[in-house]
Amino acid sequence: MTNSTAPSLAEMLRGFSIEVNPKETKIIDACPDRLDPGTEVFLTWIPGEDPMNMVPAAAQLRRAGLLPVPHIGARHAESAAQLADLAARLAGAGVDRVLCIAGDREKPAGPYDSSLKVMESGLLQKSGVTRIAVGAFPEGNPNIPDPVLAEALTAKVKFARETGLQLSIVTQFCFQTEPIIEWLQATRRQGIDFPVRVGLAGPAGLIALTRYAMKCGVGNSIRVLTEKPSFAKLLIDKGPEPLIRELADAVASGNSAGAPLDITGLHFFVFGGFNKTVDWINAQKA
Repeated sequence: MTNSTAPSLAEMLRGFSIEVNPKETKIIDACPDRLDPGTEVFLTWIPGEDPMNMVPAAAQLRRAGLLPVPHIGARHAESAAQLADLAARLAGAGVDRVLCIAGDREKPAGPYDSSLKVMESGLLQKSGVTRIAVGAFPEGNPNIPDPVLAEALTAKVKFARETGLQLSIVTQFCFQTEPIIEWLQATRRQGIDFPVRVGLAGPAGLIALTRYAMKCGVGNSIRVLTEKPSFAKLLIDKGPEPLIRELADAVASGNSAGAPLDITGLHFFVFGGFNKTVDWINAQKA
């Protein structure tokens, strides 16, 4: 997306990725009919659940021509042996890419306290995983100071460059574009040119959006929902369309100014449901 004119809504939605729970078998079954071949489907690792649940779901998606992207929660991994076993099983299911995150857990269950530690272990790479996505937080993370977040991303970028790892970045969802654009601009100014997917919430009701925003610690976005009722209503009525159009304008402005934001694609969190999100995307693309 590097044109000097603003990309259309359909162009912004091209090549989107989406996140699902591997235990929701009906959704996994529906993915091949509802998504274009080659779509990246992220599989969540819910704390306390068996991560091996991702393996059959990943195999089913891969056989259908989709690209499963299992979550690897560093703090959820109980041991190096468990991580190695999981990586080997996922590779056997045809997985070549994962999203490596720290994981929402105060104390690590095993030896890994960060996604960087998992990357440095080499266990994913040894299994044949050549593409690793990492998370980013345009609005910050309530549990991690901003300087620590910035240092962690810099360290992952350095590691990827030194080892030839195919790194990409997926941002946490926001309900306003300013922090996303500011984060992108700052990231590109630092010379970080890896692919970035911008996370957005799919269409959902106010209660669901607020609940997940609180759960994920998206503080500024909660204020947008509560302090700007007219904008909150717009998001509920039109889904993330207003945010996508603002992002498209920012892409065009950045490119015109010689500072391309280079958004690789959009990533959807399906708080309102998988089918509702895909229906909305298809309607906008049409």
